[in-house]
Amino acid sequence: MRSSGLEAKIGIALLLVLILIALFAPLIAPGDPLAISGEAMLRPFASEAHLLGTDRLGRDVLAGLVHGTRTTLLVAFFSAAAALVVGSAVGTISGFLGGFADTVLMRITEAFQTVPGFLLALAAVSVTGPSVPTLIFAISLGNWTQAARVTRAEVLSLRERDFVAAARTMGMRPLEIAFREILPNAFGPTASLAAISVATAILIEAALSFLGFGDPNRVTWGSMIAEGRTVLRAAPYLSIIPGIALVVTVLSVHLIGRGLSRTQRLQS
Repeated sequence: MRSSGLEAKIGIALLLVLILIALFAPLIAPGDPLAISGEAMLRPFASEAHLLGTDRLGRDVLAGLVHGTRTTLLVAFFSAAAALVVGSAVGTISGFLGGFADTVLMRITEAFQTVPGFLLALAAVSVTGPSVPTLIFAISLGNWTQAARVTRAEVLSLRERDFVAAARTMGMRPLEIAFREILPNAFGPTASLAAISVATAILIEAALSFLGFGDPNRVTWGSMIAEGRTVLRAAPYLSIIPGIALVVTVLSVHLIGRGLSRTQRLQS
């Protein structure tokens, strides 16, 4: 119990630091992070004006890292939220109505599950063009199925309970019962998937940006890693620094999810 709580606290502390960096990015690194601000290929701590050095075009690495935090967290949180909302809605309708509706919705869910989420996101971005809203839509497109299945399983176990029967006798409509009475009680296990959804979204966004499918008007950690790949031997820090930021972010989310899931199991 203590170890799970400690893991969650460490993860929350790391994530709060990252959120503060994202919120105050314009104050920490003012100006355009894509603008050329100094001599190219300066190494970290070689210049007071560029603490983490510059890339091969002379752009400040620290500014890119800070503003990349904002892009990464924005895409990750919103795409995870969209996936949970869609998955919860599909799972609730499927589990509560049953029958033909359940069969159709579950076959659709299985069809999405057969295609890897990264490939779905890549196809969606390729068709619609790279931008932050497109990335959010594309990542959530393949990230909602697990939430749908977990919610459906919970709804199936709750729909025959006494409080549901009482709601029917009060004259509540089926969808009103499903979303007002059942879903709040079934949302706990689904919400525990939030950490997995956020971590998955972070990795997919980084991979898309690495391949050149990120928003060209924003700095992302994936694009910074891809930029550093071309001069990896001469300046490995250009890929290592954003790579470490990516690992720390995913680790913080993982620790939160792991700690909360252990706490939930112990309490149950």
